[in-house]
Amino acid sequence: MHMADNMNERSVLLVLHDVAPTTWADYRPFVLAVDALGNIPITWLVVPDFHKVDRVDQTPAFQRLMHSRLTKGDELALHGYYHCDDSPAPRTPKDFFMRRIYTWEGEFYTLNRQQALQRLEAGMDVFQHHEWPLHGFVAPAWLMSSGTREALRELPLDCTSDAQHLYRLPDFSPINAPGIVWSARSAWRRGLSKIISNHREAHLQNAPTIRLGLHPVDMRHEFSRRYWLETLIRLLEEGRMPMTKYAWLQRQSAFRSAA
Repeated sequence: MHMADNMNERSVLLVLHDVAPTTWADYRPFVLAVDALGNIPITWLVVPDFHKVDRVDQTPAFQRLMHSRLTKGDELALHGYYHCDDSPAPRTPKDFFMRRIYTWEGEFYTLNRQQALQRLEAGMDVFQHHEWPLHGFVAPAWLMSSGTREALRELPLDCTSDAQHLYRLPDFSPINAPGIVWSARSAWRRGLSKIISNHREAHLQNAPTIRLGLHPVDMRHEFSRRYWLETLIRLLEEGRMPMTKYAWLQRQSAFRSAA
């Protein structure tokens, strides 16, 4: 393949958020459907102790599942530690909006450098204990404090992301990686999400990559679960190559080096 072909290559990144022992039950039917399509690598955003009641370390069946997914060519990334905001109550209108209206799960939104470092290192220890390769961290709700950014610059991780970009670490150099994500908590939100997502997909038709960001709540409703499977199939039929986030990032680096 020539360099020009490489640079024009289009991909789709399938990313499962909030992965934990209890949310696997939500994801299982969808993952089985994806596996039936062929070799479609998935990026799993793993939470070590989801909401402080769902510890990876206490669930051998889940550990075996993650090992088997790695064997298939999937990627595991660190997705917070508790995935819940347990910092002191918000004191400003902006913080109240971000931490109580926008989300209750912005775990890394207020942490200082030392607090962030402790949780990141604890999460990395979980991955190391299970011998799971770790390249990326994604903050819950994509919310990162300046202290979190400082901590990430000190750690041997390769990348992080927000809703529209991947960032190489430690310098946070951005790469456009636009995403589609739903709000599926109620019927009207699911209906609106489908309208917005269809418009966004059309807008991103020529984008080098599209990230599909799925959440467990999406999987609890046939309407949203079917949307994600049909969208993935459509993007694959359009010739997009399915990749994990880290594999895609490596290809971008290789293309830039060759150029």
